[in-house]
Amino acid sequence: MILSAFAKALAQVGDPRFRRVVILGIALTLALLFAVYAVVLLAVSWLTGDVVTLPLVGEVRWLDDLLSWSSLIAMMVMSIFLMVPVASAITGLFLDDVAAAVEARHYPDLPPIPRMPWMETIRDTLRFLGVLIGANLLAMILYIALPFGSFAIFWGLNGYLLGREYFQMAAMRRLGRAGAQELRRRHWLRVWGAGVLMTVPLSVPLLNLMIPVLGAATFTHLVHALRRDRGRTG
Repeated sequence: MILSAFAKALAQVGDPRFRRVVILGIALTLALLFAVYAVVLLAVSWLTGDVVTLPLVGEVRWLDDLLSWSSLIAMMVMSIFLMVPVASAITGLFLDDVAAAVEARHYPDLPPIPRMPWMETIRDTLRFLGVLIGANLLAMILYIALPFGSFAIFWGLNGYLLGREYFQMAAMRRLGRAGAQELRRRHWLRVWGAGVLMTVPLSVPLLNLMIPVLGAATFTHLVHALRRDRGRTG
């Protein structure tokens, strides 16, 4: 069921509505990362100033430059791990567009539904973004402690978080929040598996730019497949 849903999503990758979401997601992700780095750089400059007096050393004028370059390197390393969850969370802002494109092509008999209110979408996205970033920052401790298991930890953690959130957002469109939670709890292992399938390619540069959109489409198909199964089983 998961592979079938992913194959259908992959077959629709040329849809102009998919490309629009990809471009918007990349642009907003890069803007956010640059904004975070600008804030870090300003904080470093404000804390260190042009001249710093160190015990036994005296006045040091190059410390702010060193810290600025160090913060750039640290930000580049962190972005390797953070760009994935940030891009995935931001793509969640436009999941409604992806789901609508999927339903228009594959489920044309479904009645149209109104878009989720923007404030509710933004609230859910910010909450999800905070959880993703917080969990991945904490996981960096495990990446350092268990370097050989870092990819497995990354895939398992983000697979669970992304699967949970994307499935919830896709299911809420047709079932409401309570109905989506009930369906997700009933099929939590399958949702986690689909989330891992979505997360593994996120580790591959360039390919990861399309994965959040493909993931949103995949979970839309998965929600409809599970709804059909539930209907057949009563």
